[in-house]
Amino acid sequence: MSDPVFLITGASSGIGAATARRAARARYRMALTSRAAERVEPLAAELGGTDRAVGIACDVTEWTEVERAVERTLSTFGRIDVVFANAGFGARRGFLKESPEHWREMVLTNVLGVAHTVRATVEALDATDGHLLMTGSVAGHVSPPGSVYAATKHAVRSLAESARAELLERGICVTLISPGNTDTPFFDNTPEFALQDDDVARAVMYAVSEPASVGINEILMRHPRQER
Repeated sequence: MSDPVFLITGASSGIGAATARRAARARYRMALTSRAAERVEPLAAELGGTDRAVGIACDVTEWTEVERAVERTLSTFGRIDVVFANAGFGARRGFLKESPEHWREMVLTNVLGVAHTVRATVEALDATDGHLLMTGSVAGHVSPPGSVYAATKHAVRSLAESARAELLERGICVTLISPGNTDTPFFDNTPEFALQDDDVARAVMYAVSEPASVGINEILMRHPRQER
């Protein structure tokens, strides 16, 4: 089959799952990862089963697991055209609100996990003149009080620009998707003014559907009534 292949980390819910559904409608074959395969296998079945989509267990903080996920994608579909480094999670604001262990896991997932995903997929994307996307945040532009999460998204913003600068000679486009408050499982209580996960998925698909002569380097988006 010649349909392009879209690899999404953190695909079990929220922005990752919404993007998978939109990409599948655009005739992409899908490789969907989550820490537990059973969290993405139902979505893979929904999107066409083994010929069209595969669910893969992958903890992005572990290099060998990211390598295996990429190898599984290539052995199943033969190519990778788009990679969305989307896996991540947040923390309550305040330096006394979360445990140091929670911070450690968040930093490893949100920052090291993105770097692992880039390293593991560069050669496959090079072969297809592919597209690399990362999930940033408005918090990567502003720093709310007591937000260690914001620090991780500032780091992702830097990673995206560093990757763009290195990979441009390979013909790989790099896009940072930076949403504001979004109605996903990220929040225990969704803010009053929030995007929907499908709003962000549409932005992802806009970026990847532009012609090769156009590089969308960042999409910064908020609900119109979100203040910061």
